[in-house]
Amino acid sequence: MILLFDIGNTHTHLGLADARRVLKQANLPTVAWGRGSPRGVLQRFAGGARLEGAVLCSVVPRATAWVHQAIRQLWNLPCLELTSKTLCGVGINYPRPATIGADRLANAVAARHHFGAPVVVVDFGTAVTFDVVDRAGDYVGGIIAPGLSAMTDYLHEKTALLPRIRIREVQSVIGKSTEQAMRVGAVQGYRGLIQELIRALKRELKAPRLPVVATGGCAELIGARLKVITAVDPLLTLEGLRLEWQAKHPDRGDKSMSERGRAQRSQETPAIC
Repeated sequence: MILLFDIGNTHTHLGLADARRVLKQANLPTVAWGRGSPRGVLQRFAGGARLEGAVLCSVVPRATAWVHQAIRQLWNLPCLELTSKTLCGVGINYPRPATIGADRLANAVAARHHFGAPVVVVDFGTAVTFDVVDRAGDYVGGIIAPGLSAMTDYLHEKTALLPRIRIREVQSVIGKSTEQAMRVGAVQGYRGLIQELIRALKRELKAPRLPVVATGGCAELIGARLKVITAVDPLLTLEGLRLEWQAKHPDRGDKSMSERGRAQRSQETPAIC
């Protein structure tokens, strides 16, 4: 069993995985690492699992050091940190690889493994990010747009009359109140954004049947009515971390294809290492 850590600006996503799949997941505030409080949470999360190691990706350098320390003190385990230099699951064709967020690389690894190449990941987080793997299996770049919550919170904070709203499905494109109008702009507007950008990516990649995998907080909501979305996978980043560990430790665990992979993969793609 291995521990997985996706360390983001707001939350750290924890995972526990075996050689086949991610078995369970939990979230905790990233700021909690500085107070040392997550150690009890980690022990309870791991339970009595027999741990072989840990793997992490992070966009918060200070928290990265805290997680390394916690893993060492609690279990004295080896910990693999996913970066552009340690990456195995995809190649990189990008001018400054070190500037690519490690979570985006993990997403690309999981998407390529399960859906082949080319493939695109749309991650609905604080920002909406698009990550592109080309036909050669290389990460080649992406797109960054403001996230839904960032947009609606900004409207609330910068205007006198616009309220803070909860993002949920809309039934009409004509809002009958301020809240409804804002919700239409967010939900339907972002669907339009995603659809048009995917259309442009298909043209540029010359891939009319381009697989698109959605992940992140609003992925299910926005992807529900978009035909351009091939699959929604809330565990995509953690799955990428699991695959990176397996690529580095092929002699450990069951090397057979997971049931999850059989259900989702469109073509076999070997790890690049």
